Amino acid sequence: MACHNIVANKKSHHHHFLLLLSFLLVLKLGLASNLNYTKSKQVSSLRFERIQKHLEKINKPAVMTIESPDGDIIDCVHNRKQPALDHPLLKNHKIQRVPSEIPKVKKLEKEEEARDSSRGVKGAWQMWHRNGTSCPKGTVPIRRSSMHDVLRAKSLFHFGKKQRGLINPTRRSDAPDVVSGNGHEHAIAYTGTSQEVYGAKATINVWDPSIEAVNEFSLSQIWVLSGSFDGSDLNSIEAGWQVSPELYGDSRPRLFTYWTTDSYQATGCYNLLCSGFVQTNGRIAIGAAISPVSQYAANQYDITILIWKDPKLGNWWMGFGDNTLVGYWPAELFTHLADHATMVEWGGEVVNARANGKHTSTQMGSGHFADEGFGKSSYFRNLEVVDADNSLSSVHDISTLAENTNCYNIKSSYNNEWGTYFYYGGPGNNPRCP
Repeated sequence: MACHNIVANKKSHHHHFLLLLSFLLVLKLGLASNLNYTKSKQVSSLRFERIQKHLEKINKPAVMTIESPDGDIIDCVHNRKQPALDHPLLKNHKIQRVPSEIPKVKKLEKEEEARDSSRGVKGAWQMWHRNGTSCPKGTVPIRRSSMHDVLRAKSLFHFGKKQRGLINPTRRSDAPDVVSGNGHEHAIAYTGTSQEVYGAKATINVWDPSIEAVNEFSLSQIWVLSGSFDGSDLNSIEAGWQVSPELYGDSRPRLFTYWTTDSYQATGCYNLLCSGFVQTNGRIAIGAAISPVSQYAANQYDITILIWKDPKLGNWWMGFGDNTLVGYWPAELFTHLADHATMVEWGGEVVNARANGKHTSTQMGSGHFADEGFGKSSYFRNLEVVDADNSLSSVHDISTLAENTNCYNIKSSYNNEWGTYFYYGGPGNNPRCP
């Protein structure tokens, strides 16, 4: 990546000073909400300039702009101008418009899906094209990042990145990384490490868990993993929904993706906040809010996510809902995942910052424990993996893990309608989780 030395003359100093004054005034206003998402803070003109440059790099010129009812700005960006293609490994990358093959589904499972739709569970979609507006052909919708978004992050380097919080579930339960998880807590189901995996699928119940502190999040996702948990070469491809006030400036559940090839150190990012993920769909904006969401003992909504490796070109594709293609993570980005995955995890993760010396009250899933069941506790259903023949099959041998079952827990089961499924989540802080 080219570095640019900043040479500022008096005129540009004056210009930046004016920009800065107006910017500080904007910051003082903050955002109206119970969480003070954007605190008023001093920003040096140099930092302001660096952030501005970074925003210019990731916010590509729009063919058309859509204002979402939730306040998001969605830019319709030409396919070839999207951030992915700035990646040095993708300089000569030819965009793959469709995968060579979609994973084969057994007839029985198709029948189950048809039966399942009558159970009062509805598919959730996105808020930004509710009024019928979508991006023109040949463009992709990209959520615009703002100065506020970057300033909520710890630093420009940390913007759009996940702090390492993944645990190795196959380690002994008293191993240090399983106990602490670096302030991250999980309730997950996972496959063993003996098989070669080429993808994973699940249908995930969508809720809007409450978050205690701005630097905490609550997410529900699929992880497709390969490499070493203990080293610095872990490859991960991730997708699901998350509530993250720091990343988005609100507490709505949003569709997200993530990738890393070095255990969350320097490579990869959320959504399209760095070059990497190639988007091919004009109707789904990654990072946009999912709507509607489930209500306790009322309507339930869920999203289906499929991640799989194209058997011919090796790119890892993402499907959303009923076989809608979103885009792909190019094979060139990966080391271990260039071949296959060795483990899949499904479930919830929260950050527990212990801000006041107490366990966070940030909720996972619906904020209710697994025991409460349908309509009250959040679920993942129809857990499947893709094998070497590009066929989807129900997962039968899964293990589950929750570091602290008094705070968040998980219970898995199997039936003909939902295949392998589990309920998970919890309220966090409570008398048994101080």
